[in-house]
Amino acid sequence: MDGVFEARRAAFKALHEKGCFVMPNPWDAGTARYLRHLGFEALATSSAGCSFALGLPDGEAGVGRDEALRHVRAIVAATELPVNADYQAGYAARVEDVAESVRLCVETGVAGLSIEDATSDPARPLHEESLAAERIAAARAALDGTADSVLLTARAECFLVGRPKPLEESIRRLRAYAAAGADVLYAPGARGRDEIGEIVAAVAPKPVNVLASGGSGLSLRDLAELGVRRVSVGSALARAAWSAFIRAAQAMARDGSFAGFDDATPFAELDTFFREDAKLRT
Repeated sequence: MDGVFEARRAAFKALHEKGCFVMPNPWDAGTARYLRHLGFEALATSSAGCSFALGLPDGEAGVGRDEALRHVRAIVAATELPVNADYQAGYAARVEDVAESVRLCVETGVAGLSIEDATSDPARPLHEESLAAERIAAARAALDGTADSVLLTARAECFLVGRPKPLEESIRRLRAYAAAGADVLYAPGARGRDEIGEIVAAVAPKPVNVLASGGSGLSLRDLAELGVRRVSVGSALARAAWSAFIRAAQAMARDGSFAGFDDATPFAELDTFFREDAKLRT
């Protein structure tokens, strides 16, 4: 399989070099297969999508490393597309353990993985900048020692944890992470044209990933014009599915109504899709 994985990694790298692309986030094999059917050229896992499907909250305290790796492996196996792993903070408290976690993730066949600087501790939501950069450097060293073609994305979580000056701190952190060896930079929560444009300009020529989760008013064309190279949607597709489920379930529980099923995709349409799709895998 090494040759197969290397081909996927080369294709993933090429996507970052030719322009702006959407990398949607399925949460199981079925959603991965449907996104492939729609023509997307790369996928990413969703830690939240995985957690919610397992009945757990998002974050390393909910889904541990072993379960996360099983999820990543399932998404990688579902299609021939390159997959980027949402790998939280590396599932490791110590810097030296980040490298081991990264090596385990590489073994799943991913084309890329992201490491964030959040701690999951409300009292201390982000790792100190120097320590966070050391963790990225450890991930870089692990990749260089095993699969240097795997793209390393560094995430600055300043917007998501409510830092007082999130744009300024994000840029400072992302520059430090680039110096530590990150290939792609990502500040989830940056939404407006000015914020995104400043980040792209500040870390150029490193490619920037932007999270599209609704409400920004920006299209893929808008983001491409700002210089963004990659767009992911995080938990948004999973939450959209949960929204339909919740509405239909609440209508049954509250009103005894089954109207929530009126606009559901017909069984025959889904069943036919998966029957035909299965033929492609035999």
